[in-house]
Amino acid sequence: MASMAKSMNTSNSVKSVFNKYASQYNQSRRKFIPCFDDFYRIAVETIPFQKEQDLQVLDLGAGTGLLSFFVASVFNNAEVTLIDIAEKMLAQAKSTLSSLPNKFNYLAADYSSCQFEQKFDVVISALSIHHLTELQKIQLFKNIYNHLSPDGIFINADQVQGETAQIDQRYREIWIKQVQENGVTATELEAAFERMKEDKMSTLKSQLQWLQEADFIEVNCWYKNYSFAVFGGRNHM
Repeated sequence: MASMAKSMNTSNSVKSVFNKYASQYNQSRRKFIPCFDDFYRIAVETIPFQKEQDLQVLDLGAGTGLLSFFVASVFNNAEVTLIDIAEKMLAQAKSTLSSLPNKFNYLAADYSSCQFEQKFDVVISALSIHHLTELQKIQLFKNIYNHLSPDGIFINADQVQGETAQIDQRYREIWIKQVQENGVTATELEAAFERMKEDKMSTLKSQLQWLQEADFIEVNCWYKNYSFAVFGGRNHM
């Protein structure tokens, strides 16, 4: 019961913070993600299906719909389900995706405890899963595997913790320098630090291991730039 209460409190905290900053989120992404173009491009390029295929896509912690936008822009016949705990973020996502012809479904819920009846060809997530505890990540990866179609793929574009405290500190120092060079103001940086209080990052090595333990195959890191990484795995045929 104590563990469940802690999880609910964490979810409510994340929801409150991201509802607060929903209207500002899209505009700040390029400034706060120094490797923005490569980060999102590679997340989409890693999806191994034909552009004209009919795909069922699930976006976990979809936020304002940026990754869904890039995926749907390439896979025009994809039907995308976006799930996020913050309703105001999903409201922004509807605006982000309004120019695309794809079918989009929106679900305001905590994806860490959600169960879906259908299977998905592609499960994606961007800058969200690092808000979960280690145990929640482990359980989520198992849940994702169970909701993938045969040969389906999971792609996580996220931030990871450095393998040592010294490496992690260096990641943070470099990131602060880069975003300041991108024009992030002191006020914007303060708001980012408030959001980062919800971070519970895990190392890339640990997460690749958890994916393998969840029975994923072709587990791989496709891209890494300091703390920003694109990684995932596939279901069996």
